[in-house]
Amino acid sequence: MKKVLVTGCNGQLGRAIQKEYAGDVTFILTDVAEREGITSLDITDIDAVMSLVLNEKPDVIINCAALTNVDGCEKMWDLAYKINAIGPRNLAIAATAVGAKLVHVSTDYVFSGTNCRPYVETDATRPVSAYGRTKLAGEEILQEVCPDAVIIRTAWLYSEFGNNFVKTVLRLGKERDELGFVFDQIGTPTYAGDLAAAILTVVDSGERDAFVPGIYHFSDEGVCSWYDFTVKILEVAGIECRVRPIETKDYPTKAVRPPYSVLNKKKIKETYGIVIPHWEESLRVCMEKL
Repeated sequence: MKKVLVTGCNGQLGRAIQKEYAGDVTFILTDVAEREGITSLDITDIDAVMSLVLNEKPDVIINCAALTNVDGCEKMWDLAYKINAIGPRNLAIAATAVGAKLVHVSTDYVFSGTNCRPYVETDATRPVSAYGRTKLAGEEILQEVCPDAVIIRTAWLYSEFGNNFVKTVLRLGKERDELGFVFDQIGTPTYAGDLAAAILTVVDSGERDAFVPGIYHFSDEGVCSWYDFTVKILEVAGIECRVRPIETKDYPTKAVRPPYSVLNKKKIKETYGIVIPHWEESLRVCMEKL
């Protein structure tokens, strides 16, 4: 039976992976906080990581752990770097030691957002935020230590689990008569269940000797702004609330956001035979579970 170690198992993606997996597998679930069925693991502690991995000897390690508070990373650089860069390094060292396959989740924030066409994996990276810089550092360190890893960059993640943009919009839509969201930041919402399914396809490919290391892009299909996304969320929920389009300059934040972060998914679709749904379709699937 295959053993799969999942870090950050209490997050949106970690929980989606547990829910999506239907194969013959034993999960080793880890997160910062220990709970029933979950082992406490600080991925920034190399001794703790090595001890757990050497003891459990997983076949696969899926790293879902990250500090994803984009604005928070601006004032917590040291912590962000430890979690987003040193953590992946430690997991890469441990994976190499036991011969485990490693799948690491990264972000569209490694790009500046100045493109006018969807980003491919070989496009130059130029992060404009502390979050993006620490995630890029994690990619680079991981590839140096474990070149046989798979890195999947994703964007605009949401799910039925935890706190996320969809749940925030639903709450605010019920509380207010009008909302304002930016229309000049363009990307693609990604349902965590779809990303989880893609990751598990990659993981299962190892059994067919079809595991191909490298960097890949994954999001749902289609393109929209945060304004468009908000309008669709409220429409699907049947909530009457006016949405006002605003410019990024009228909604200042500590961290700079990429104005355009659409990802080209051709590589992962062709390499792993993955079929990706449109974001509107997946939004409806998610909201039926709320």
